[in-house]
Amino acid sequence: MISLSGKTAVVTGGTGVLGSNVSEGLLQAGAEVIVVGSRQETVDKALAKLSPIAAEYNTEVYGFVCNVLNHQEITDLTEKVKKQFGRVDVLVNAAGGNVSGANIMDDMNVFDSDMDALRKVVDLNLWGTVYPCLTFGKIMAEQKSGSIINVSSMAAYDALSRVMGYSIAKEGVNALTKWLAQDFARKYGDSVRVNAIAPGFFIGEQNRKALLNDDGSLTERSHKVLNKTPMGRFGDISELNGIVRFLASDEASFITGTIIPVDGGFSSFSGV
Repeated sequence: MISLSGKTAVVTGGTGVLGSNVSEGLLQAGAEVIVVGSRQETVDKALAKLSPIAAEYNTEVYGFVCNVLNHQEITDLTEKVKKQFGRVDVLVNAAGGNVSGANIMDDMNVFDSDMDALRKVVDLNLWGTVYPCLTFGKIMAEQKSGSIINVSSMAAYDALSRVMGYSIAKEGVNALTKWLAQDFARKYGDSVRVNAIAPGFFIGEQNRKALLNDDGSLTERSHKVLNKTPMGRFGDISELNGIVRFLASDEASFITGTIIPVDGGFSSFSGV
């Protein structure tokens, strides 16, 4: 396993399934991890899960409450982290997800979209990534080193039905990743890097009803997904950890501005 010993990593959305999983992987690599969540109860729950792992791998995990959509809150948190830890080596922007009210189901008319829900899903995924990139990215620019890892999606590769707002937001995350990568490298040195991972299909609480029937069998949507996935299966959330650790490490020192699929081949296959 790649060692991240001595590095300090911030994980926004660290109380969610993806964020807590990534946090676990970073701890196992020896990084000191700062979990950021929107509520104290979820932060406490994440710390209870992650603290034994930190102890096992002789490192530390910390938790902070912050609404990443509030620019002042994320700015204040950044200053607090800088004062307490001195530096930030890794930022993983795992805050995000779809909003059910923003979905355009097959029996719906796109012109009847819920504008508030669409705005909410774009804010959560795009602005919830922009703000941390700029606040924690400033620390990295000052220290002239650091790795930002954003979370994109297969919804940014092709037009997936239903998730118009989510697709728009993740396309924005891709553009942000590429833009910041070139700007940081040219202005603050080649040791400040920005990349993104694009997870394929993983069954979690958020999409369980879309992918599994009540009896546990696959839905019609699941069959469509698997037919376009050469590996023929859904991913396990832990299969994201390797690429995150790699991008966070000095082993990826010449990699910036990339969006890397972790999708079992979904994005490479036409389905034919």
